[in-house]
Amino acid sequence: MSLWCVGRNPVDHIDQQDAFGSLREVQYYALRKQNVMTMQQTIDPAEPQTVPARATRAQFMAEDDKAMLRAARDLSKGLGEAKPAVYWPDMLLSAVLGYAGIAVAILSGNLAIQIAAGLVGSLAFYRALMFIHELTHIHRNALPGFRTGWNLLVGIPLLTPSFMYEGVHTIHHKRTQYGTIEDPEYLPLALMKPWSLPLFVVVALLAPVALLFRFAVLVPLGVIIPAVRRFTWQRLSSLSINPDFRRKAPEGAFGKRVRWQEAGASAWAIALLASPLAFGWRPLLIALAVLSLTALLNQLRTLVAHLWENEGEAMTVTAQFLDSVNVPPPGVVAEIWAPVGLRYHALHHLMPSMPYHDLPEAHRRLARELGTGSTYEGANHPGMLVLVGRIARSTMVKRAGRIPEG
Repeated sequence: MSLWCVGRNPVDHIDQQDAFGSLREVQYYALRKQNVMTMQQTIDPAEPQTVPARATRAQFMAEDDKAMLRAARDLSKGLGEAKPAVYWPDMLLSAVLGYAGIAVAILSGNLAIQIAAGLVGSLAFYRALMFIHELTHIHRNALPGFRTGWNLLVGIPLLTPSFMYEGVHTIHHKRTQYGTIEDPEYLPLALMKPWSLPLFVVVALLAPVALLFRFAVLVPLGVIIPAVRRFTWQRLSSLSINPDFRRKAPEGAFGKRVRWQEAGASAWAIALLASPLAFGWRPLLIALAVLSLTALLNQLRTLVAHLWENEGEAMTVTAQFLDSVNVPPPGVVAEIWAPVGLRYHALHHLMPSMPYHDLPEAHRRLARELGTGSTYEGANHPGMLVLVGRIARSTMVKRAGRIPEG
C-alpha cells in the first residue's frame, strides 16, 4: 500500500478571500482546521499561551493525519535519487576503517591501543553494516554493483549477507503487518517485564558466535539433512526479533542470490574456525569481541528505534510513524549510534525508499512546514538515554493481562 494514498486536506475548502475581515484571522482559522487531527490542547485560563499536547500513536489508530502525509508527498519533490558518489565512498571508507581497526587490535602489543583500535573498528563496521538497510529499499537498478560489492566487502566477511534482511524488512513496512504478530521486527517491549529489556540487549553479544555456528556448521549439515536446512532457513536466516516469525523459502532470482551469498559465507566461516590452526586463537577471539560490540550497538539502536507500545493491532501509517523515533539535530551523538540515516527512523517509515543522504533535507522541510505542535513533531525525541528511560519505565507499570515473554 502506498504511503501517499491520502485523502482531502481539511483546509482545502477554506476561502482565503471570504468575509473573515483580515488575513490574520484567515490564517488563524486555517491553522486550527489543519491541526484539529494532529493534537489535543488543554486551555488554562490563567495561561493563555499553552503548549500543544504531543501527538501520540493512540490518537491515530483509526484515521491518518492526511495533511501530514500530503505534506510528506509534496515536500519530498526533488529528493529520492540514490547517489553513487555518496554511497560508495561512505561504505568503502567505513569498511576500510573497520578492517584497519581489527588489524591494529590484533597486531598491537599495547592494551590501550588495542582498546582504541577495537572501538574504532567496531564503530566503523557498525556503519558499514547498516548499509544492509539501504539495500532492502533502493531500487535494484539504482546503484549498479553496490549490492554485490557490499556483500563481498562487508556482508559475507562479517557473516551478515544481505539475504538475511532482504525480503524480511519489507514486511515490517507493510501497512497491515507492522506491529502485529506477523512483523518479524516487532515485539511489544514497552509492555513486557522489566528484566526483558537487559536480556534483549545483552543477548546481542552472542550474535557473532551464533552466526559463525550457523554458517560453518548448520549450512553444511543442511546440505545432507533436509530437516536441518528447513530449520536453519525458517528460524535462523533473518535479522528479526520476533521469535514466532518463520521465513518462507526463497524463490526466483532472490533464491539464486541466497545460494551464492550463503555458500560464500559458509566457506568463510569454515576458514575462520580453522584459522586457529595456523594463527592461534587470539586473532579470532579479538575479531569476535570487536564484532560483539558492533552487535551490541545495533541492539541498543533497535531498542530505541520504536516505542514498542503496540499490542498487536494493525495501525494506520500515522500511528506507525508515531510509534517510531526520530532523533534529529542539533545533537551529533545520534550520528554515531544511529548512522546511515537511522536517526530519522520515523521519517523513514513515511518515506521507505528515500535514500539516507536525503533524509536530513526531507526532515528540515517537513519540520519547517508543519511546525511546533504538529503530528510530525510528535515522533521527535532528544536522544537514546531518554528513550531507554521511557521504555524502561513503561515496563514497570502494572497492567492487567501483561504481554507474555515467551
